[in-house]
Amino acid sequence: MMRREVVERRGWLSAQEFLDLFGAANLIPGPSSTELAILLGYRRAGRTALLLGGALFILPAMLLVLAFAWAYVRFGGTPAAGRLLYGVKPVIIAIVTAALWSLGRTAIKGPLFAALALAALALFLAGLNPLPLLLGGGLLALALRGPRPCQQRLSGATRSFWPALPLASAASLLGAGVAHAAGYSPLTLFLTFLKIGAVLYGSGYVLLAFLRDDFVTRLHWLSNQQLIDAVAVGQFTPGPVFTTATFVGYLTGGFGGALLATVAIFLPAFVYSPLIVQVLPLARRSPAVRTALDGVNAAALGLMAAVTWQLGRAALVDLPAALLAALALVVLLRLKLNSAWLVLGGAAAGLVLKAF
Repeated sequence: MMRREVVERRGWLSAQEFLDLFGAANLIPGPSSTELAILLGYRRAGRTALLLGGALFILPAMLLVLAFAWAYVRFGGTPAAGRLLYGVKPVIIAIVTAALWSLGRTAIKGPLFAALALAALALFLAGLNPLPLLLGGGLLALALRGPRPCQQRLSGATRSFWPALPLASAASLLGAGVAHAAGYSPLTLFLTFLKIGAVLYGSGYVLLAFLRDDFVTRLHWLSNQQLIDAVAVGQFTPGPVFTTATFVGYLTGGFGGALLATVAIFLPAFVYSPLIVQVLPLARRSPAVRTALDGVNAAALGLMAAVTWQLGRAALVDLPAALLAALALVVLLRLKLNSAWLVLGGAAAGLVLKAF
């Protein structure tokens, strides 16, 4: 849609310039679609357009998710809402599984990357923080598969990296200082989402691993069921999947929490995007950068698989729910149907199945 609008319809950029910006958006952490909107604005009219391009791309999705969050808190405990969510949750598991399959065909480029994905899956299920797993995937790929000088420099560091992972997990950058199972704090909410936005790399679905690790496991501000519901809303509404943060922020801190969470998770994108334009030519020519990003992608795939397993156990509570998820998965893989229609179908199925 962006290419058709800015290249074909308005002629603001050439096709090659658009591809360069698209590549840049995929080289940095954060939501790629939002970063592309920021980069297009920046290339078109400088820093003011950078802010406008990003903010106006985010705003409609944020308002829609905020409306759903209000309705969820207001009506989510009613029997009708329970029936709707019963059908929606298995569909969300199917959507993430289909994304996992599609991304895996691209990200797994050989036995090494398959092993990195499996290691990330096992270590995350064992309780390790997602951030060191992503970093470890990139470092190991660079050490084992990268250019020879990189292998020599990184081999010693990589051997000592895995024993240090629990320490890195405890630190977890900006979110490190908050207490385990702490009560709600606006500062903790802001810093946690700022950390996620600053380091999350890969598909937007990797966001689930960070959300579960921070808000379900560490802070205990959400349950697994609430996290699935947040993902359902983020998936159903148009716009970046990262607006799931708006939903989580509202559940934990009301309207103020929704605004804080949204600003925090998207803020790093506004910092990274203009910087990557300056280093893009060097980064795109570097075999080391490409290898490291392949390793990060493989680890991200493992995180996605682990969280899909964990949330699936909470969503697939009986045989009808499991059959609904399987049916949705077949439809997604065979027909390539828009996921929003499947979510609506799941809601209708929930109403029917729970009516008897």
